[in-house]
Amino acid sequence: MNRRHLLLSGLGASAALAGQGQAATGDGRSPRSAHAAGFLWGSAGAAYQIEGGNVASDLWVMEHVQPTIFRERSGDAADTYNRVEEDVALAASLGFNAHRFSIEWARIEPEPGQISLAAIAYYRKVFESIRRHGMTPVVTLHHFTSPRWFAAAGGFEVREGIDPFVRYVEIVSKHLGDLFGPVVTFNEPNLGGLLSWGALTTQLRPIIQASRQAAARAVNAEHFAPLVLGDFRLQTPIIIEAHERAREVIRRETGGRVPVGLSLAVNDERAGGPDARIEAKLEDALLPWLRAEGDFVGVQNYTYSLVGADKDLPNPDGVELTQMNYPFAPEALEGAVRLVAKYWNKPIYVTENGVATEDDARRVAFIDRAVPGVFACMRDGIDVRGYIHWSLLDNWEWFAGFGPKFGLVSVDRTTFQRTPKPSAAHLGRIARAGLPRDLRS
Repeated sequence: MNRRHLLLSGLGASAALAGQGQAATGDGRSPRSAHAAGFLWGSAGAAYQIEGGNVASDLWVMEHVQPTIFRERSGDAADTYNRVEEDVALAASLGFNAHRFSIEWARIEPEPGQISLAAIAYYRKVFESIRRHGMTPVVTLHHFTSPRWFAAAGGFEVREGIDPFVRYVEIVSKHLGDLFGPVVTFNEPNLGGLLSWGALTTQLRPIIQASRQAAARAVNAEHFAPLVLGDFRLQTPIIIEAHERAREVIRRETGGRVPVGLSLAVNDERAGGPDARIEAKLEDALLPWLRAEGDFVGVQNYTYSLVGADKDLPNPDGVELTQMNYPFAPEALEGAVRLVAKYWNKPIYVTENGVATEDDARRVAFIDRAVPGVFACMRDGIDVRGYIHWSLLDNWEWFAGFGPKFGLVSVDRTTFQRTPKPSAAHLGRIARAGLPRDLRS
């Protein structure tokens, strides 16, 4: 038995809301009014991007090898690990009734089978703080990063990766499930399929492969497979099975109290010409995930794509681009929600939507043009349950480092002082006002 199989085999071993949208409520309200009353408004962050010091995670290894595809190391990130109470209080003060965050698996299980009770206690503090401030916690159990030992054992490119993930989910659910709100098992597990249609993935493939080989050597492994840099064709059926098994564990441990779903990267897919093969792209990047069992789908949208015969087309000349080199396209959110609703008849949450820009006035404009699209979908009967903005804080943005500014709140890179931007108060006013009157009844 090789080292990969030895590591993985050594580990051993929410509400089902599918019918909620059709049921009448006990107080006589229609389902729509019940959903409207519980509509979630919030902001989000991911553990690896904000906590800092996630040294046991796979991407920490990838950041510190050569060659690397990361522009900057995450380091202390936004130091949220030491400032989480401040951040939660800040989010609540803006008028939000929900907050999305993630649990870092590598903190919970830094080595196979070694469970950190201190890490569990930390995340309980996060849940309790969110609840204490009157917000619903929306928790993500896997937001791109895994323990380094897991990636060194083949990660989600091998079926042996399913059991360790399910075991982690069971541990977290037993210890923290009493505080769960909606649970996202995996954040954007379809991203590889989406990016495979872009030219950048092809250009970066050699350095990604070289970086993975360097990481494997660094941890003395045969194969190093981080989810976010993995082979999506290998990963897709494995992650779907891991998600479905994890969902059953969460349902069992929480007595069916909380909904469990996936969040998916969804572009507004537009035909770039008469030879556009949008359905082929959807089969790579979206449809397999919408066939998986789940209680909701989280739609995460930032822009649109112009789809060609086998690749996305370049950005049109003269279009306004964000710091991520995406077209500035707030109306794409409505298109993305409608695209998902075409294939999915259960609840939808917008779990990420935002824009990377230094010009906060453009963020305000983005919000003002994106949010009405959610309302338009709801008026047409699409069951949208919430809008969660990415992100609360300016943070470490994966391969792009600290450059792109997605946050409603700026973070001083030296002192870590938080300073709300005008967009924070602006979105807060929208959240406090709630849904338009015609969507409340």
